[in-house]
Amino acid sequence: MDYLHDSAASIYRRRRRQRAIISMSCVSIVLLATILYAVSYVQGWSGPLSPKPVTIAGCSRATSNRALTPSDVTINVYNATARAGLATSVAASLQSSGFKVAAIGNDPLVETIPGVAEIRYGHSGLGAALLAAEDLAGAKLVQDTRIGASVDIVLGNSFSGLSVPSTNALSKTTPRC
Repeated sequence: MDYLHDSAASIYRRRRRQRAIISMSCVSIVLLATILYAVSYVQGWSGPLSPKPVTIAGCSRATSNRALTPSDVTINVYNATARAGLATSVAASLQSSGFKVAAIGNDPLVETIPGVAEIRYGHSGLGAALLAAEDLAGAKLVQDTRIGASVDIVLGNSFSGLSVPSTNALSKTTPRC
């Protein structure tokens, strides 16, 4: 009887030792693989193949050699106030300043703008938004997800009129590429 008891205990110890060896081997392999990956990433053997060039918003080959002018900017003028005809009169003033006006109407987002105005622009419209902001002192710039370089001017409750931009301000705010 003692013989069977010893053999069962020895079998149990042997299996426990095997499980411990297998578990420690798996942990060691995962740890070694992690260390090798970390070293290869630091050395540049893995990860991004080459750095991707970053373009500056509003910069392209066409505008890199000259300053952005109002005739290069397409603007949509929207009214977020209760004053009727405000967007139409501002759009006419902006058009006489040289801007291209594409749309006139009420704010499509139907937001209340407590300030002077909100200038909405996309990733490639930063230069155009800065140029439009020169005519609207106190306007808030808001970047959205649009694709093109068009700019939306949404007139707010505090809007009283367009300001006259100086010639020096035009060269300061135009982004350099």
